[in-house]
Amino acid sequence: MKPKGTLSETINMLRLEEGYEEDFNLLDEQLELKSKKEKFDINEFTVDEVYRFEGPSNPSDNAILYAITTSNGRRGVLVDGYGYSSGQISDEMMKKLNLKRNRPTSE
Repeated sequence: MKPKGTLSETINMLRLEEGYEEDFNLLDEQLELKSKKEKFDINEFTVDEVYRFEGPSNPSDNAILYAITTSNGRRGVLVDGYGYSSGQISDEMMKKLNLKRNRPTSE
């Protein structure tokens, strides 16, 4: 699926048209769903779609949007920066979220 333009437009499209209703947080070796007080290990979720957004002139505007489904059926999005703004995550998590190795990027 192609992004709808901006990051917020694509998030809205995923929520309304595809049912990705949850908001995930990225931890070192897990995804967290604070609203449900749940955490998911690397083997407990699948990355369904990946969207990359680049700011026109400011590197801090760069972001990656992941559409994720967990092993218990929760569907949601994870927004993460890349480049200077990306966080520290484990090597395993980095491999799981790797854009080029694991899945095509929707742009």
